[in-house]
Amino acid sequence: MRENIDTYLYMIDTSAFQGKKAVYFTLGCKLNFSETSTFARQLQEMGVVTAQRGEQADICLVNTCSVTDVADHKCRQAIHRLVRQHPGAFVVVTGCYAQLSADSVSQIEGVDLVLGSDEKSRLVDFLSDAFTRRACGTDRLTETVRQKTKDIRSFAPSCSRGNRTRYFLKVQDGCDYFCTYCTIPYARGFSRNPTIASLVEQARQAAAEGGREIVLTGVNIGDFGKTTGERFIDLVKALDDVEAISRYRISSLEPDLLSDELIDYCAHSRAFMPHFHIPLQSGSDTVLRLMHRHYDRQLFADKIVRVKEAMPDAFIGVDVMVGCRGETPECFEETYDLLSRLDITQLHVFPYSERPGTQALKIDYRVSDADKKLRSKRLLELSDQKTHQFYARHIGQQARVLFEKAPRGKAMHGFTPNYIRVELPPSQANPELDNQLTGVDLGPFNHDHTALMGHIINNNVRA
Repeated sequence: MRENIDTYLYMIDTSAFQGKKAVYFTLGCKLNFSETSTFARQLQEMGVVTAQRGEQADICLVNTCSVTDVADHKCRQAIHRLVRQHPGAFVVVTGCYAQLSADSVSQIEGVDLVLGSDEKSRLVDFLSDAFTRRACGTDRLTETVRQKTKDIRSFAPSCSRGNRTRYFLKVQDGCDYFCTYCTIPYARGFSRNPTIASLVEQARQAAAEGGREIVLTGVNIGDFGKTTGERFIDLVKALDDVEAISRYRISSLEPDLLSDELIDYCAHSRAFMPHFHIPLQSGSDTVLRLMHRHYDRQLFADKIVRVKEAMPDAFIGVDVMVGCRGETPECFEETYDLLSRLDITQLHVFPYSERPGTQALKIDYRVSDADKKLRSKRLLELSDQKTHQFYARHIGQQARVLFEKAPRGKAMHGFTPNYIRVELPPSQANPELDNQLTGVDLGPFNHDHTALMGHIINNNVRA
């Protein structure tokens, strides 16, 4: 895969890119951040450098999200802000908002290029062509390039870390589920994936660059194999054999696709961590049916119990949506009761947002914004309690922590295998610990209860 990218870049005239400065702005999910990081690396190989704070950029790239109307608003704000801060820069907008609302984005003053989901894999190609036309004196006109949803077929490979220690490996894109509240299938197209062999090669490349931990990302990664006829469990097994990578994490997995075979394999694997993120969305069967989800509350509960039986110390994050159409007070209480009883670690709470064109708009019962806020507050408080209890159970234990380089003047942090955030006291913080697996004693909470204090065992840094 790396060779293919190099060949593609070799075919493009790089002279128009040499010495250009770029800024990047990403909204939304880990998949978006992974893709932006890959865009940045491709441009860097063309001679583009990242603009430092206060410098004027020649290229502004915005990778957008459209999961809620708030996300849409933040996208527009970001575009307007970059246009003001970098007058005359070439502004490219891509991502889900660009796919779903291309006409609106193209009307924003200062935007030069709008790329849909199928076209962003050829970002450099489109930029090169635009630069050539501008050099020839072509008037500045916004160009929009976007395929219809049914025609989105390309897969843009991405395995990059940006400015972080962990690598993010994109293993799948698109979704076939069409939940009634969601626009992602329209924004990213149907489920598709590369081969296991190509992903293993990208993992090896990450290891060659010094990577120790990889997060598997995608839209619906448990659906891996639609394109190639392979299985997600086989991908997991193949990646586990890349011994230079010490840790893997699975970013998000639908409960109906979390098989017992996968749970058992992860429990005894070499490098897959006891860390799961399992979307629930609602703990009410009535609401789950309205959402067109592929499971009921009992299946979800059984999966949580199954994970905890195999990995008692596993960190389990859960997505929950509050205030969706059809969620009566009784339905919400079913959700709260289920989550309060399950041994989960953290909730990611999202207030429902009306999305144009979705089937959810046909549901009559609506929840007021005030009730959405109250329900969100209750679930966030429950989440804080569960996370605090999970962390507290590990005080006094030992763990291996992968530390990350700290911003200047900030504390150094890292994560245990089961995703407990650990903070080092200033006396033990050391730049040499960056990207190193280090044995620590887990102490009490830090000052703001966002991490446990760690103390290095015998100052021994383990590879």
